[in-house]
Amino acid sequence: MTSRTDLSQFVKAYDVRGLVPQQLDARVARAIGSAFARVVALPDGADGIVVGHDMRPSSPELSRAFADGAAQHGLDVTLIGLCSTDGLYFASGHLGLPGAMFTASHNPAAYNGIKLCRAGARPVGQDSGLAEIRDLAQADLDGEAHDTRTEAAPTATGTVREQDLLRDYAAFLRGLVDLSRPRRSRPIRVVVDAGNGMGGLTVPAVLGDAAGLPALPLEVVPLYFELDGTFPNHEANPLEPANLVDLQRAVVEQGADLGLAFDGDADRCFAVDEQGRAISPSAVTGLIVERETRRAVAAGAEPAELTFVHNVITSRAVPELIAELGARAVRTRVGHSYIKAQMAEHGAVFGGEHSAHYYFQDFWFADTGMLAAMYLLAALGEQDDVVSALVARYDRYRASGEINSTVADQAGRTDQVRRWAGERGLRVDELDGLTATHEADGDGRTWWVNVRPSNTEPLLRLNVEASDQETMEQVRDEVLAIIRGEA
Repeated sequence: MTSRTDLSQFVKAYDVRGLVPQQLDARVARAIGSAFARVVALPDGADGIVVGHDMRPSSPELSRAFADGAAQHGLDVTLIGLCSTDGLYFASGHLGLPGAMFTASHNPAAYNGIKLCRAGARPVGQDSGLAEIRDLAQADLDGEAHDTRTEAAPTATGTVREQDLLRDYAAFLRGLVDLSRPRRSRPIRVVVDAGNGMGGLTVPAVLGDAAGLPALPLEVVPLYFELDGTFPNHEANPLEPANLVDLQRAVVEQGADLGLAFDGDADRCFAVDEQGRAISPSAVTGLIVERETRRAVAAGAEPAELTFVHNVITSRAVPELIAELGARAVRTRVGHSYIKAQMAEHGAVFGGEHSAHYYFQDFWFADTGMLAAMYLLAALGEQDDVVSALVARYDRYRASGEINSTVADQAGRTDQVRRWAGERGLRVDELDGLTATHEADGDGRTWWVNVRPSNTEPLLRLNVEASDQETMEQVRDEVLAIIRGEA
């Protein structure tokens, strides 16, 4: 007798992420596909779904099993094969169908996972269907009776067919940002590190001519474009500085204008400047905010009509810039389901996160690293200056980056930070964890600190930002000592 599969161990707040085959195998994928049909697709009135997958060795089998599970409820399934996560979001929006993307994003090779969405790339998270999908799939796996709320199974099984949407995806993005006529005196040379992930498929299609589109005036220097879910060169997680080293070295050696790094499923994009220095995702967010504002105003909109979304640990420079442009900033919790919900609620033009997730109204309010990269390339192509000079005006503060500490009593340590903030008369809010802010006074220094507990691990996450490096380090060390019980 096989041991019981416990879906609660790897069906997380936003997606499914588990070890293969110990947790996630074809049997589990089929059960989740069946539950997805009954919880999301059928109640939403969909007659089909779309399914894509990344380059991990287990992805084709798992995605096909999921498709079979959904098809048994009469849904027609469109398999789009290898794609990035934003390629799946494009398919969901373009076809008007709920979707499933098989990927474990930046996780190591031993993992795989599933990202789910409703038609139009609307997110499915813990509070919007994922918990019900988990429970229904668990009941199926345990051999319990099916959910009595669902209708009887249809007499006919749905069809499963294949469709290639890569060219349509590339053409759609090119229609949003025109890179064909730069004013720069020479072509942009850009090094791209795909990390053996899906950027190796999408970058040649969007920025090159691999999808049959006209060539662009770009010189792309590829790093690790071979699709390989075992990640033989480095993990496809550019958030870790060690995974940017190869890109940084190549940019300098090649005399490139820009470096871009994509994560495993290519929905996030990180950038480095001509000297190989990392460009803050908040600076990229600021650049896109300004470009989107200019574009909307040129089309007749008033700045006050425009809304932009950022999370609580995005640089303070972002809401400052939004205010200077006369637009409206909406601050939200960290996490794609929260920012997507705020994007849709406010009809926001664009949203950015510190983790290099970028969300666009023109892309069904979903995140796409490729489109953010295109905005950066377009800005660079409009002038002859180096990219470091281009983004400098959006990089106003010094940041610590996210620092994780293992803490058993998360609430207790957070309370100690709260008392520390109260003793200093800081402004405190608790939208997401605890944020304490010091406004510039006689010392001329502005800084803020955010402490957030992890949802899945005994960790406290610390972020600090200040108007100067010395203050940032001082506040960082002081709060870190409290968090780690060293104060």
